[in-house]
Amino acid sequence: MGSDEHVVVIGAGMAGLLSAAVIATTGRSVTVLEQDPISACATPEPRGGVPQGRQPHVLLYSGLRAIEELLPGLREELVAGGGVPLDTGDLAWLGERGWAPFGTPAFELVSATRPLVEHTVRRRVVELPGVEVRGGVRVRGLSRTGTTADSVGGWLVECFDGTSLRAGLVVDASGRSSRLPHWLGTLGVEEAETTVVDAGFGYAGRIYAAPPDLLGRVAGIVMLPVPGAAAGGVALPVEGGRWMVAAVGAGDVRPTRDPAGFDAFLGRLRDPALADFTRSARPVGDITVHRRTHNVRRRYDRLPHWPDGLLVLGDALCAFNPVYGQGITVAASQALLLRNALTARLRPGWEQRLMRRLHRAADLPWAIATGEDRRHLGDTPGAPGAPKVLNSPKPLEALDALFGRWSGEVDRLAVHGDLRAQRALDRVYHLVGSPAGLLHPALLTAAARARVLGLPPASPRPPLGAVGARTRLP
Repeated sequence: MGSDEHVVVIGAGMAGLLSAAVIATTGRSVTVLEQDPISACATPEPRGGVPQGRQPHVLLYSGLRAIEELLPGLREELVAGGGVPLDTGDLAWLGERGWAPFGTPAFELVSATRPLVEHTVRRRVVELPGVEVRGGVRVRGLSRTGTTADSVGGWLVECFDGTSLRAGLVVDASGRSSRLPHWLGTLGVEEAETTVVDAGFGYAGRIYAAPPDLLGRVAGIVMLPVPGAAAGGVALPVEGGRWMVAAVGAGDVRPTRDPAGFDAFLGRLRDPALADFTRSARPVGDITVHRRTHNVRRRYDRLPHWPDGLLVLGDALCAFNPVYGQGITVAASQALLLRNALTARLRPGWEQRLMRRLHRAADLPWAIATGEDRRHLGDTPGAPGAPKVLNSPKPLEALDALFGRWSGEVDRLAVHGDLRAQRALDRVYHLVGSPAGLLHPALLTAAARARVLGLPPASPRPPLGAVGARTRLP
């Protein structure tokens, strides 16, 4: 593909925008097609195609770092737009075995709403030379434009409004609702193996106004759903002096948009901190719900023949349960891989080789998200949002279970004050380090010592300022 060839990106979410940014830096022209209308408003607005955009979002440390590499200065722009810098070591984090150690420096985040993050990135991308973003355009299908003796020709991207675009490269970044499997079928490409892991989670979120010192030194609250108690929640500060609060549950314990039911749900959690917070804050707007939370992975990398001039990134390739906050980070890491490929010498078959690397970038977050969700699959059998696993390799499930048990041991050490264990878990969660870090000899030794001598006292409940004076945990 020459540098003067046109590229079409399908989808103007984070994966599509970051892909367009990468492509533009190579001198190629790129058109981004988005089925949602793109508002010309100068302020961030939620999009219909991102229903979870009204829920709390976490941009993991490695994701923020990757986006900053692609769009230098973006962190400062997010903060200028109202994003709240915070240290994850200052979060009140309640996991399966108790409270994580509090008040020790860890990884920095910028807490902001999804609309602010996407709006800021889109504004930067549309300013790049050669980039055009068209909203309100839905793609109907793909077809080939012709062949030569040596290779297949380019693509024709056909839209429902009757228009079509020619492209030497097409990037599908259209998210979970990607129609690429159907389009490939019409071209005679065999169906890719697809794995689905669905624990039946659902979310309900609401914005609150609260004074900045309501939680004292605590930057936010995170209560994870755990096996046997598949309900949790989160409260994080965002722009405009507001907080985003979400309740999350699986199966028949999923929260609803009814205000009384929402409050009652928070009141039934393992600790009253979130319920106390919402009682001390002022609700702003209605409660929104989101229930499309299944993990789905399409193994295009395993197809023996992959079409030239076609790539898939982001949720269209591998989508995760949003509770783990991995989607934007994986999309950003895949955009970096795309940049590396486009700046190198492109040899025949480069697309298929890159697709394998893009899939490998999803391996760890997929293992984390599906490993956690599988632990909830037995909690609510037969309930609404019935949990299920489709096409999951049994040997991998066994390996995940074994590693999960060891991760639990490391988590136990962390809850009882082992900062090395806590940082090792942090690095994996933020996709900064390899899970091999959990096998550090010092952690193996600490676990063996704990088996013989016992564990020190568990970390105390974080100082939650003016709220959460009561506790249900020892």
